[in-house]
Amino acid sequence: MTPKRPELADFLRRSRERLTPRDVGLTEGPRRRTPGLRREEVAALAGMSADYYMRLEQARGPQPSVQVLAALAGALRLTEDERDHLYVLAGHRPPEGARAGGYLRPGLRYLLDRLDGVPVQVVSDLGDLLAQNDLALALFGCVCSVAEEDRNVVLRWFADPVVRAHFAAEEHEEQSRQLVADLRAATARRGGDAASRSLVARCRAASTEFGALWDRHEVAVRRSHPYRLVHPELGRIDLDCEVLATPAVDQRLRIFTPPPGRAAVLDELRVLGPRHLCE
Repeated sequence: MTPKRPELADFLRRSRERLTPRDVGLTEGPRRRTPGLRREEVAALAGMSADYYMRLEQARGPQPSVQVLAALAGALRLTEDERDHLYVLAGHRPPEGARAGGYLRPGLRYLLDRLDGVPVQVVSDLGDLLAQNDLALALFGCVCSVAEEDRNVVLRWFADPVVRAHFAAEEHEEQSRQLVADLRAATARRGGDAASRSLVARCRAASTEFGALWDRHEVAVRRSHPYRLVHPELGRIDLDCEVLATPAVDQRLRIFTPPPGRAAVLDELRVLGPRHLCE
């Protein structure tokens, strides 16, 4: 990313001018001619020289590091959105947001309950199934029929042949590649943390196919893709999956919709009700 020095300088100046000494715990002395904080005050709060900060506001000097930007974001009392904007203007990727783990925000649970006309799942960025509605359970119930620590769509795909049997055979190769490429991206975003390393190790142990695909180092985030399922009672079901972002960086909302004119299959699925397809 290329720094946008004039915009960065303008944003720093305006952010500084919006603050008062009282906002940051400083005493507001007499003869203060400029609005907001002085450059020297911001520099002191951020732990840098006044000359360095002045050069940033004058669109001069080197590209600031992420450590400098973090210090400035704190000194200027920036919100998360403002902090991310600061990083982008300085030519850096914004820091990753907060993770929710297995916790589902009340608003997300409410949305899951209200979207009862289509199959919906909440999954982690690593593929852990966190929640799903009844229609999704009717389609993918086998994932929930196992122990909680095994409810991972990547692990089940490579470790359990029964899971694959519910997908059209011509989709197997592409499904495998997409799952591994998406997991690669998630692992990189996490910096190879313990959870991602453990999952990769389990998948490697379960499947030589996974190991071969992982070693190809393909990366592709899954945002939308088709699903071609084989239901034991309804036969072939074609669905499109849209992957939506949530406020947590490690959770995704997956919504499965039928092609135009094929919505009747969801009514048939609703009649059958929740069931464990792999039992």
